[in-house]
Amino acid sequence: MDTTDKNSDKKRKRTLRVILFILLGLIALCMVSTIVLYNYGMNFMEPAMAKVWQAGFKEKTFTTDGTTINYVEGPDNGLPLLLIHGQLVQWESYQLALPELSQHFHVFAVDCHGHGKSSHEPEKYTARGIGADLAVFIEQVIGEPAIVSGNSSGGLLAVWLAANSPQNVLGVVLEDPPLFSSEYPRIKDTAAWDTMETAHEFLMQTEEDEYLYYYLWNSGMMALLGNGRQGIYNWSQAYREKHPGELIEIFFFPLSIRMGTRGLQRYDPYFGQAFYDGSWNKDFDHAEALSRVKCPAILMHANWFYDDNGILMGAMSGEDADLAISLMSNARLERVNSGHATHIEDPELLIRNLIDFDKQLQASGY
Repeated sequence: MDTTDKNSDKKRKRTLRVILFILLGLIALCMVSTIVLYNYGMNFMEPAMAKVWQAGFKEKTFTTDGTTINYVEGPDNGLPLLLIHGQLVQWESYQLALPELSQHFHVFAVDCHGHGKSSHEPEKYTARGIGADLAVFIEQVIGEPAIVSGNSSGGLLAVWLAANSPQNVLGVVLEDPPLFSSEYPRIKDTAAWDTMETAHEFLMQTEEDEYLYYYLWNSGMMALLGNGRQGIYNWSQAYREKHPGELIEIFFFPLSIRMGTRGLQRYDPYFGQAFYDGSWNKDFDHAEALSRVKCPAILMHANWFYDDNGILMGAMSGEDADLAISLMSNARLERVNSGHATHIEDPELLIRNLIDFDKQLQASGY
């Protein structure tokens, strides 16, 4: 081997040693992070939540008709904005958007009935029951008409409010609501049915009383993890034993799923049962309600497709979104390249839409 080849060989070996050193360092960092998270909890790993409190948000409660609504309120920096999360999560799902939104709006973000720290009262798990309480919330807590933005089932509630309490709504931003697709029995042919069916089956059994554990082991979504499901189930139980009273946050999941597993620990499965048996939409026909939405509206339609079995993988099909727009008198459609919870996956997109919507309302004199 000549001198050039020897030098090249030495360089390659040095490069390989550097790469190996970096890989070992990353593995060690992951191991240390896992040990720290397991032993000391995860709350300090939430810098986004720290920014929420630094922005001036305060957590409060409001009671109406015997029902407590937990919520956070930001500083008064503009028009009031009510944020309504979707099923399984809590108001914290907006944590990545709240600090910037608070610079432009007077933000209120609620825990919906059956979620988070709000009341768990199955008899109120209908669009009408929850919507009526939110209308009182706008009147008595916010004190003036608000922009209402809701994701998923929260988007359905925004539609209900705009149709049935128009005096309290300046405009609505509908973040991928399951319009038409969540009405019974069509919901049975959507990906969301797994959530509703899992809730129903949990309520029909007596062996497991912790819904998070039941969901991790029995839901169709978790079944996609195959053998990995057992490890996640065991890890969650071990963490709970080590840190009793704390919410388990499965930190190695993507953020949107982490939010869901966190919310599952304060979620009433009777909320899912109401979609399972169709009672959630009692007296709430989506097409009829949309035809009564006269305020300005944006419908954000996220990614969707039909699988090989004809199951809708997403909140709405293209036909659903087009129909919804045609029924509202002052709405525009925005198709977004995002998953179902845009405010988690691409918060800047929701923020831009809300700021632009605010300018639109101001310009038109609302």
